[in-house]
Amino acid sequence: MRLLSTKILSQNFRERILMNQFSLVEKAFIKISFLKNPKIDGIFDRLIFTSQNAVNAVFSSPKIQKMIEGKIIYCVGKKTASLLAENGQKVAKIAQNSLELAHFLIKNHQNESFSYFCGKLRTPDLEEILPVRGMHIKPIEVYTTHLKEHTVKGNFDGILFFSPSGVRGYAQNNGFENVHIFCLGNSTAKEVALHTSQYTVANDPSESQLLLSLKNHITLHEK
Repeated sequence: MRLLSTKILSQNFRERILMNQFSLVEKAFIKISFLKNPKIDGIFDRLIFTSQNAVNAVFSSPKIQKMIEGKIIYCVGKKTASLLAENGQKVAKIAQNSLELAHFLIKNHQNESFSYFCGKLRTPDLEEILPVRGMHIKPIEVYTTHLKEHTVKGNFDGILFFSPSGVRGYAQNNGFENVHIFCLGNSTAKEVALHTSQYTVANDPSESQLLLSLKNHITLHEK
């Protein structure tokens, strides 16, 4: 099975894919850049991170690091949590996606306010759901996502997508015909669904589950 990854993979994940007899081409369809002077008008005692990019952006700034000392942190994704831990932070809650985190906060922290470190392009779930329940969420944009144009040559049996932005970047010059799409999470799948119905979503937004969805697809296809 010939695969296209829409981002450059970690060495470990790349090796795991190749060990399972997949062939692989990697192209980055987005580029992340940190904002030099993000607009910060105060920070609440409770913080939200939904991406590793936001964590990296925050901890590249000594000024912001100092501002978040002692705050309570909630995040989306085990890798985001791991990166926060590497930077000396304790995470109060790890959710699989933004919707799950929103429902947790509504149930457990109804009267609290949150600072949300994020990018300029982001899934609006948290900012749409929490205010409806009277909860205050303040987005703090610390990075921006640039879509990169690549025209992919050749045919692929499967394409790996890791973010809605990656889908948008790929869709600028490429199609979704005659290929099966493998999505890391539901937000990515929602963007893919605008282009095709031929996709699979990992049961959990992790590399292990994404690889499992690939293997399961092959098993079903062989039958």
